[in-house]
Amino acid sequence: MTIHDDQPLSPEGMLSLQLPAGPDAVNMFGDVYGGWVASQLVLASEIRAGQEARGRVATVSVGRMGFMSPVLAGTLLSFYTRVLERGHSSLRIQVEVWGRCPDGLEWRKVTRAECVQVAIDQQGRIRALPVSA
Repeated sequence: MTIHDDQPLSPEGMLSLQLPAGPDAVNMFGDVYGGWVASQLVLASEIRAGQEARGRVATVSVGRMGFMSPVLAGTLLSFYTRVLERGHSSLRIQVEVWGRCPDGLEWRKVTRAECVQVAIDQQGRIRALPVSA
C-alpha cells in the first residue's frame, strides 16, 4: 500500500463498482486513459445515486479530478461512494477510485471527485428524493 500524508489508509464509502482496466482503455503510451476512468467514476456515482433515489437519476456536474499516479492496463479499479449532501431532489456524492496493480501487490488511491446527481421521473423531469429510511 502506498501511504501519503494527505491520503487515508483505506477507502471511504461504499463499494459501488469494481472492474479491471482492460487493454481497450489504454492511451498511446499504454497507460489507462483518464477519460475512461472518469466515465467509470460517473457511472459509480450514478449507481449510488440510483440506489438512494430508488430510480432514475441524471448527472448534473462532475467536479475536478487529479490523478495521483498512472493506471496500468489490468489494474483492478474499485470505486467507493459516499453521499456528502442530500437535497430535495439532488445528491452530492464523493467517489474515490482505488486500484490494485496487476501483480496484486500494491493498493493505492488513484483519484477522487464529487458528482451531483438529480432524481428524475420517466419523462426526465426533476422529482423529489424518497424519504431516507
